[in-house]
Amino acid sequence: MKIANIVGARPNLVKIAPLLRAMREHPEIQPLLVHTGQHYDEKLSDIFFRQMAIPEPDVNLEVGSGSQAFQTAEILKRIEPVLLEHRPDLLLVVGDVNSTIAASLAAAKLGIPIAHVEAGLRSFDRAMPEEINRVLTDSISDYLFVTERNAIENLLREGRPRERIYFVGNVMIDALQHFLPIARQSKIGAELGLMNGNGAFHPFAVLTLHRPSNVDSVDTLRNLMGAVEEVAAKMPVIFPVHPRTQQKLEQLGSQSHYRTRTVPPLGYLDFVCLLSHARLVLTDSGGIQEETTALGVPCLTLRENTERPITVTEGTNQIVGTDRAKIARAASEILAGKAKTGRVPELWDGKAAQRIVEIILKEVPHH
Repeated sequence: MKIANIVGARPNLVKIAPLLRAMREHPEIQPLLVHTGQHYDEKLSDIFFRQMAIPEPDVNLEVGSGSQAFQTAEILKRIEPVLLEHRPDLLLVVGDVNSTIAASLAAAKLGIPIAHVEAGLRSFDRAMPEEINRVLTDSISDYLFVTERNAIENLLREGRPRERIYFVGNVMIDALQHFLPIARQSKIGAELGLMNGNGAFHPFAVLTLHRPSNVDSVDTLRNLMGAVEEVAAKMPVIFPVHPRTQQKLEQLGSQSHYRTRTVPPLGYLDFVCLLSHARLVLTDSGGIQEETTALGVPCLTLRENTERPITVTEGTNQIVGTDRAKIARAASEILAGKAKTGRVPELWDGKAAQRIVEIILKEVPHH
């Protein structure tokens, strides 16, 4: 069975690693890895492939950055000949980036079955490009693999057949569990001066921001940074900065008066090391809401909604929006020891990729 696995952005690499590992345990599967090159940063991509033991991509479309329309169109254009040449039995996509919808559209038009990993997640906010990508990908996918039960309800409401929906758990957590022992050996804590003389971590927080709604408006970004500064007055806040966000921060004027410490983007293992030791994480990323829930680390989501509600109902996540007072108040409560305790959601047990591969072998017709 030939399976074309599509990756385009950093979070895709984290999710595809356990799937490729599970596929390699079945000699009857021939995985093809296609990197669209949607996020391409030599250093970051290389670190990810090397650290996560992901084989070199069989195909790199080298699409590069551009507007939503440009990326989607370029991927569509460049992936069609690849699919025609290799004729996979299945196209497997993860997450909700432009590569996810573009590759799925190309496959659907060629009559190639599509499996969507992380199907059914909904923020119900159509202003988010990812929401459009998720809804459209699910509407043309043949096999819908979900991470949480809410997602089943969302898909049924959208008219997807129940027998095509599989509750399998979370491949993001498979990766986290697999790499956590290695990540814990990272030297990043010492490099950033976060350790005491006995090799233990001082209290610190981690911040990530990348959503256009948060970083494209200088006013929103200034407001968020103001809230984070109140946390930074009490403990170091480490902010690995996305290149796009860096440009916006520079528009805010001098960063020298910020206590929040910006650092270049980190490799997966260094980042997981920091997440696992943090007192508090502030983020607008869906994947980080899941990782902090699995790690039991308090998380404040700097958005008005989440497509991963289980991280709030069962996990350690709170939605605080972009209101400065609300963010500062929630952070103070956590630092005062009043963090909500969460639990790890059902089936987030490190075996999601194995379940997915077993279902694919059983359900997908192949030559």
